[in-house]
Amino acid sequence: MFRQTDRHFKFDWITIILFLILVGFGWMNILSASHIGPTIDYFDISQPYGKQLMFIGLTVLLIIFILSIDAKFYERFSSLIFIFSMLSLAGLFLFGKNVNGATSWYGIGGMTLQPSEFAKAATALAVAKYISDLNTDIKTFKDQIRVFIIIIIPAVLILLQNDAGSTLVYGSFFFVLYREGLPKIYLVLALTIVSISVLALKFGPIITSIIAVVFIITNYFLKKKKPVILQPILTTIACIIIAFGIKFFYQNVLQPHQQDRISLWLRLEKDPQKIAQMRRDILYNLYESEKAISSGGFAGKGFLEGTRTTGKFVPEQHTDYIFSTVGEEWGFLGSIFVIIVFILLMLRVLRLAELQKSQFSRVYGYAVASILFFHFMINIGMVMGLIPTIGIPLPFFSYGGSGLWGFTILLFIFIKLDSNRINEW
Repeated sequence: MFRQTDRHFKFDWITIILFLILVGFGWMNILSASHIGPTIDYFDISQPYGKQLMFIGLTVLLIIFILSIDAKFYERFSSLIFIFSMLSLAGLFLFGKNVNGATSWYGIGGMTLQPSEFAKAATALAVAKYISDLNTDIKTFKDQIRVFIIIIIPAVLILLQNDAGSTLVYGSFFFVLYREGLPKIYLVLALTIVSISVLALKFGPIITSIIAVVFIITNYFLKKKKPVILQPILTTIACIIIAFGIKFFYQNVLQPHQQDRISLWLRLEKDPQKIAQMRRDILYNLYESEKAISSGGFAGKGFLEGTRTTGKFVPEQHTDYIFSTVGEEWGFLGSIFVIIVFILLMLRVLRLAELQKSQFSRVYGYAVASILFFHFMINIGMVMGLIPTIGIPLPFFSYGGSGLWGFTILLFIFIKLDSNRINEW
């Protein structure tokens, strides 16, 4: 399992340096967002910044362990890793600790551990293993169903724990499958479902159904080679079912706070008093976050000088809203710097993925980049008010041991897989 030769310790240092920049800069912002009083004890583990520093120290040991293991181990035992991860998710229903309405943590002493953060890497390994199997052809319906099941299992387990944000992350695997040859029809279906769902919530299922019917009929007659008449009929029926189904789902399945977030995003509520109340209850964090970011201006107020950050105007700022600290204390320049580093990291992973000689390593690399991109896009978009509030962390940046370790495992397994390519030269 372990390799002892020196030639197996060559790694892509560009990726590692980008990782270190994000972790280091992230800790500085956690310090700003969580310190209290004029003096700072950096090793005070009763404070978030002290705990995060401890988590970072343990991360170093975790990285050494991951890079010391033979790269073939991750492919050979990917199925067992996935099974163990799913059992850890299922165990939460019996032994889980409820935090903020979600049963997503194990209580270990005075700390908590969130297995959903580690399930991402386990699922990425399982997907990579299945797709790279010699008997798998992702273009066949049978193999598509099987790989969908691999992705859906952790998503459903996490959703049942009332953690909708982490569940949505598994949609990022669509990009991985598309790269490996998933038919374009799935992309069309996904865009159609999203479009109809938004229209049905905004304008109602009847108007949405009429729009869909008009579009389908027009598209049918404009085509030179007209499909069988049954195809547009079935498409029309499916669109109507989705339009009315999403309305039912919104009203009867989603919880009130989830309905309110969507309602505010799509501006569905018409009562001014209720809108004001919803904004106070739901968008307080968002509004304070936007104020903090805008107050930073071009160059920011300076490290530990953010008045809205030090004044604790943004609740739990060191977690999901950590980017607002960057905006206030480091300004537009600091925000752009963070965004550029994230983009460079994701592009680097994608480039390395394309250079891989094994399909397993390539698929896993694309999964890493896709998961990072999804978290990055959702978190930044949420903090800036571009999308509804979804509670997922900014990778390597937000406070939390489980999140830091989960993303570290995800990334450094790929770095280890990539080392095989480097050491072959």
